[in-house]
Formats: sequence, structure tokens, C-alpha cells
Amino acid sequence: MCDVYASVHVFMEEKLFLRAVKGGKNTKIITLNGKKMTKIPSTIGNLPGLKVLNLQKNLVSKVCSELSTLTQLTVLNLGNNLLEEVPEEVKYLTSLKNLHLFGNRINRFASGACDGLKNLILLNLNNNQLTYIPKEVSRLESLIYLTINHNQLTSIPRELCFLKNLSELQLNYNQLICIPEEIKFLKRLRKLFLARNNIEVLPEVLCHLTNLRILDIAGNVIQIFPTGFQHLKLKEFYCEGNPLFLKEPVSAVKQLDVLSLQEITSRFVMNELTERNPFLMEAIEWYPEVWDIISKGRKCAICGKSFLGIWIECVEFVSPSKNWKISRNLTLVPLRTLICSYQCFNLRGPNQFGIARVQSSEKLI
Repeated sequence: MCDVYASVHVFMEEKLFLRAVKGGKNTKIITLNGKKMTKIPSTIGNLPGLKVLNLQKNLVSKVCSELSTLTQLTVLNLGNNLLEEVPEEVKYLTSLKNLHLFGNRINRFASGACDGLKNLILLNLNNNQLTYIPKEVSRLESLIYLTINHNQLTSIPRELCFLKNLSELQLNYNQLICIPEEIKFLKRLRKLFLARNNIEVLPEVLCHLTNLRILDIAGNVIQIFPTGFQHLKLKEFYCEGNPLFLKEPVSAVKQLDVLSLQEITSRFVMNELTERNPFLMEAIEWYPEVWDIISKGRKCAICGKSFLGIWIECVEFVSPSKNWKISRNLTLVPLRTLICSYQCFNLRGPNQFGIARVQSSEKLI
């Protein structure tokens, strides 16, 4: 009885498809959403001129090999099906611009799936089971919109940050704990959505994204923002649900640290190089290991001089830009600042506080 039912069902699928393709080679669009189809009929290979294929809300678990012949296809929607991988066949769809694979069971990319998608502009992988993004994603050189919300990603590959045309990146509701430094290469990024992850720190290079207009980091574990964050030209900024530092200082005993010989020497060299000391500028070329050390130096938020080791980490509270549409109740933005000495610490402004770590809790002093 089951075999009879299956045969009837396959016959009905074929009949539906044949009715949809009655235009023959001139058929440009096929839409068969919600038809309980379990497969894509092989007869699709008879439609070389097809531009749009919508098969959303069906029961397709695998695509047929004939799909690879649709080299004129620009839109493929296989959302809300039963796929378990981004199929290899899509790499042959060289004209494809929009690929919708949301609401499946995708946990991997088939080998080579990204190879031929040179014209892809939009990729939607929302509501799947991805735990990683392959390095080959960098081959999607035309990609503008990438959305992978509600998956299980734990990291962002540095290769994703080489998508020079990327304008919108959505990674809400994943398991991310950090953002790679290479994000600075996404010069055209305008919208970045990272809500409901486990991110602890925003990299300083995030402040280099001069075209960023919308940033959503709500529901992470961020306490403080990088220096220069207040200068981002955002239009919308959402950060509710983070344990941000509050302007609630406590008293503590502050002691003068004794600097190491390496720290004293490094500070001297870095500050002399800032003054373009000709002797040191020539000598440093012969000591690449020294250059490697001092290249990690920072500038004091008070005196502006360079230093190597962090004497004290501080937080400065500034008002959010009036141009930002912001989260409710966000009145002050806590910014990370570094101070080189106890002397400079005593010269800090009224909105700057040192961060003390006492018994695994963090307090302001």
C-alpha cells in the first residue's frame, strides 16, 4: 500500500511540474511553493532558459543533478525544505544572484559549493544547523548580503572578512564568542547584526568601519567598548542585555607600580621614534625582534605617550552621539582607555575610572 501511495505521489509531483513547464524552453519562472514535493524532477534539465525557481515549503532533501544545467538561473529559493547541506550542484549556477536556503537542516557546505557563484549577491542560510562557515566563502566575491541567523556558529572565519563588497552581515542567535581582527577589511559594511551571542569584547579595529550605520550587539556579555567607538557614524545602535559597566565607583587602595627594565627601555625607544630620532630610526631596522615587541605598544589616554605593558585599564563614560538611534535607557557609553602611570592616573578626568578585579568581580575605582 505504501509503494502504491509513493508511486501516486511521484506521479502527482511530475504532473505538477509538467503543468508548470508547459512553456517549454521559453519558461522563465517556476513557482511551486507548499506542494509537498519530495524531489526536484529531472525534467527541469529541459529548461535551459529558466531564470527563477521557487520551491519553498516542500519536502526536498536532495537536489537532482540536472539542476546544474540551469546556467541562466538568477534566483533559487529552496527555503523550508529538508536539505542537510548546501548542495554541490549550485556551483554550476554561474548566473545565480539570490540563493535562499533558510529553514532547512543544513549543517555543512558540500565540497566546491562556493566555487562558481561569482555573481551571487544574496545568501540566506537562516534557521539551519551550521556550526562553521568554510574558508571557501571568500570565493563569493560579489556577495553583498549574508544572513546566517539562528544557527550554531562558534566563530567567524577570517576569510569571510575578505568579501570586499559585503554591505550587510547578519549573525544573530549563534554561539560566537569573538570577532576576528580582519573585520577591518569589510570597508563597505553598513549593517552588522550580532545579537544574542556570547561575545565578550569588540575589537578596536571595529572603529575603522567608517561606513557602518547599524550595529546590533544586544544580548551578549560585553562590558566596555573600544576607544574611538563614540566616533562611529551610526544611525542605529542596540546593546540592551549586556552587562555594561555602570558609573558606580568604589574606593580602593592604589599603589605605585615599579616598571620593569624592558618596559622602561621600550617606552624610551617608542617615544624617541615618535619624535623621529634619526639614530634610533636607522638602528631599529637591524633589530626586527625589537620592532615586533614595540609594535604592540599603546598610547596613554592622558599624556599621549607610548607604553608597552598596561599599567591600568580604565573606563571612560561618554554620552552617545545624538545622531544614534539607541537602546532604551542607554545614557552613557563605557569606553576602554589605557593609562601609562600612576601619575597620569591622578590626572584623569571626572568621567574616567580604573577597573579593579577583586575576587573575580570587576569594580570601578
